[in-house]
Amino acid sequence: MSTATTEGPARRLRAEPPRGDRALRRRLPEWLVGWAFVLPAVALFALMGAYTLGTGLALSFAKWNGFTPTWIWVGVQNYLDLLYANPVLASQMRRAGWNTLLVMVWVPLLTVTISLPLAVLLNSITRLRALLRSVYFLPYVTSGIAVYFAWRYVLEPDGAVNLLLRSVGLGGLSQPQGFLGNPDTALPTLILILTWSSVPVATLLYLSGLQAIDPNLFEAAQIDGAAPRHVLRRITWPLLRPMTAAIVLLGVRDSLHGFQIFLIMTNGGPGGHTDVLGLMTYRLSFMQQLAQTLGAASALGWLLFAGAVLLTLVNVRLLGRIR
Repeated sequence: MSTATTEGPARRLRAEPPRGDRALRRRLPEWLVGWAFVLPAVALFALMGAYTLGTGLALSFAKWNGFTPTWIWVGVQNYLDLLYANPVLASQMRRAGWNTLLVMVWVPLLTVTISLPLAVLLNSITRLRALLRSVYFLPYVTSGIAVYFAWRYVLEPDGAVNLLLRSVGLGGLSQPQGFLGNPDTALPTLILILTWSSVPVATLLYLSGLQAIDPNLFEAAQIDGAAPRHVLRRITWPLLRPMTAAIVLLGVRDSLHGFQIFLIMTNGGPGGHTDVLGLMTYRLSFMQQLAQTLGAASALGWLLFAGAVLLTLVNVRLLGRIR
């Protein structure tokens, strides 16, 4: 009797699945239900993304004005035209590429130079800290197009900047044709405006990095008699290098692909002195359709994409070395 009674429960235990399997079977229908809701949207986005990328890549090997039902396949001629084959497009691309390079170098450099000391100052202030952070963050949350129009109005020949310079006795620095109408001051002015709009995000990132640093490091440096500039150079700056690399990457990305400020404020002028690659892509896409330049615009877009990928890889490599 004892043997029979002990063998019965043992067989029932072997017949029942483990508790983990029962839990998995209970979760499996929920997982399937979740995918049933998500899969249509994921499939739609994947299909549209693949179609857009595929069409854009194919268009870079063709000529099309956007209206005719067929494309004219030209192979890699669009890329060659942009690089050297077409004298007009090649000269425009060299000029726009040089201006883009200047923006890519100066905007991140000025952004880091201004935002790091500003973040250190805001982090050390105890009174009105929230108010000051909100004030410095306003340029980022303000609508870009409205701000660009306001800047253009301020920088006109009879704008506020020229009036202020004349009123304080610095009329020699004023620009009779406006800061955006002078070929020597147009691009530097746009670089300063881009820096002004980039500083709030960089300052916020530096503030988050400063708050993650152990305060004991600063207290030990103060006890040892280190000056604030030595603390910034020897402690703060090395610990914030990864954050600096991220800020530089964001600035380079915006400089490489952004064109709204150049379109609204100067449209590449005067005389192409503020033309950049992003603006050139827009112009080839929407302003010169009858010349069948959509293929060249797509090719230029893919060249910009390749440049962005290359810069990202370089940044990842530098971040690996910094860490």
